[in-house]
Amino acid sequence: MNQAIASGKAQNPTAGRILDAAERCMSRYGLERVSMLDVAREAEVSRGSVYRYFPTRDDLVHAVLARTARAFVEASEPVVDRGATLVDQVAEAAAFVAGHREDVEYTLRLPGGTDSLLAMLLTVHLDRFLAAQIDFWRPRLAAARLRGEIRAGLDEAQAGEWLVRIVFTFAVMPSAALEPADPDAVRAFVRTHLGGLQ
Repeated sequence: MNQAIASGKAQNPTAGRILDAAERCMSRYGLERVSMLDVAREAEVSRGSVYRYFPTRDDLVHAVLARTARAFVEASEPVVDRGATLVDQVAEAAAFVAGHREDVEYTLRLPGGTDSLLAMLLTVHLDRFLAAQIDFWRPRLAAARLRGEIRAGLDEAQAGEWLVRIVFTFAVMPSAALEPADPDAVRAFVRTHLGGLQ
């Protein structure tokens, strides 16, 4: 895989311009109909330049989704880390996800639809997204273990996956029990019901 894709970062301005163009094209044509030629024209580069940085169409789609997901995670990290305990961190993550699920900055709008970027990642690219999110929680789980907050013998990989599944339901599922736009209500909901790790 191309290093620009593997690292999730554009290595130079041309790659960044291609990603910007691809995002515009995906919003215009949809994930299934966008072509490398569309992206090349939009970016005002040759089709060969697009293939140089993103060897396949799937690589390009993933790079666009991953870039926006990375921005979301980077924005959430200082908020999550304000929590003094793991439960507090999960509550902050859930409130952040619930409060930002419709933000244009973190949303890839598709023609004729209203799926958010998070919904797309949780369906089309779940395997890659899930692995990255589990990695996000691993050091927080390890720190919680040192603080005595989680039970001995807890599998951190499985616990990380469980946390990801819980937190991101706030992005894609409606609620019958609380108002997702109320961050205090989301935090209280998570704190009340998050006992399985202890």
